[in-house]
Amino acid sequence: MAWGTGLFRVLSAPRAPRTLLSRVMFGVLSLLALGGVVVAIASFAYGRSAARQAFDPLLVGAAQDIAESISIFDGAPLIELPVSAFGLLSLAPDDRIFYAVHAPDGTLLTGYEGIVLRDASQRDPTRPVFFDDQMQNDPARFVTVPRRFAERAYSGQVYVTVGQTLRARRAMALDLTTRALVVTAIGGIALIISAFLVIRSAMRPLDVLTQELLRRDPYDLTPMRTHGPAEVNVMVQAMNRFMSRLDRQVGAMKHLISDTAHQLRTPVAAIRAQAELALEDDTLRRPQRLERLIWRTRSLGTLLDQMLSRALVIHRTENAAPTPVDLRDIALTVLESRDHEVLAPGTDVQLQIEEAEVIVLADEISLGEAVKNMLANALRHGVAPVVIGVSTQGDMAEIWVQDTGPGPAADVRRTIGQRFERSAASKGNSAGLGLSIVRAVAEAFGGGMEMENSEAGFRVTLRLPTQSQRQTI
Repeated sequence: MAWGTGLFRVLSAPRAPRTLLSRVMFGVLSLLALGGVVVAIASFAYGRSAARQAFDPLLVGAAQDIAESISIFDGAPLIELPVSAFGLLSLAPDDRIFYAVHAPDGTLLTGYEGIVLRDASQRDPTRPVFFDDQMQNDPARFVTVPRRFAERAYSGQVYVTVGQTLRARRAMALDLTTRALVVTAIGGIALIISAFLVIRSAMRPLDVLTQELLRRDPYDLTPMRTHGPAEVNVMVQAMNRFMSRLDRQVGAMKHLISDTAHQLRTPVAAIRAQAELALEDDTLRRPQRLERLIWRTRSLGTLLDQMLSRALVIHRTENAAPTPVDLRDIALTVLESRDHEVLAPGTDVQLQIEEAEVIVLADEISLGEAVKNMLANALRHGVAPVVIGVSTQGDMAEIWVQDTGPGPAADVRRTIGQRFERSAASKGNSAGLGLSIVRAVAEAFGGGMEMENSEAGFRVTLRLPTQSQRQTI
């Protein structure tokens, strides 16, 4: 049972990933093995062809020598076998030799029996005919050479057939194949070594990149140097973009923590001070202290809402892909949520939008949060009535909130929306944090935030490129 459990653990254990070098070398070895098989087949075929080209002329020469030695005597063929005919074939001492001489009608005149002449219709009467057959159960190669006689006493063709077993031919073919394979193997080994060295050299930039990553501090998100081949540079650039996004997210987290510590210090201290004073004051002044304490608590809740909204916006602008959004829908959604009835009961909020679609590429939730903060800022610091509007100017789409008040002073307007900027810190109220959300959303999707005064009042505008303009860019 224990042995079975151990085997199961071994089989189910995750295998170590193969290295890129081993993958490439496996592919190279596979190609070389396939090439070796092709070369072996081609070498064997070439060896057989070379052996046939070497031994077939010997068979033809021996048959022609025998055919030349035939003469007509008393109206019949007379064969005197020349010794030279078999001298050529003796170059293959391990092979057996066959010969036969047939009359025009196929009658055996001399030689060995057992070989039947091929059909005359399949033979060229002027050229030797080669064929393969068995010689005493061994494969052999044969040739038939015709000799024509046209005399008074004898007329017709005499056929001389000479055969030889294939041992010498096979030995020659095997020798040629073996030599070719030896040369191929030596070349293959040289190619494998060369391929290993070349691939290893080509992958050196990856090793350098790996060592650089291992030596890098885990908190170091600075861009890496792009060096090496184009493929490695593409990977490094992708890593740099990823680290840049990660660095922005880490920076946003750090800013959120520091903003929280900075923004909450004053209101929390004020709440604690009001609570302590409420305990120490007499009963006549305690309702006033409690009223201030409630006001400070509400202010702290508003501040927390704005900070959480800013964190949500930063997160979504970094992670949510832009989609087509109609700014008119954003304005309608913000107005129909009726948050203004809670923030400023009785305040008149109007809607002013165009009839045509105003499409931008952005994140719908982030835009909604930005417009909510624009509206909340106008309700807290502006003068009613408040108008939410959507319009276009050229290639830019605008969603804006306007009130009839004069807006903040010029010096405050230059710094409003920046980190740690609280224009009313002493009062426990802030417009800067809400507008910083608007600015972050606008910049995340290629736009900007503008603040301007007109005859109608003070307007905060979030401007974004239209969908067609953004796609062109």
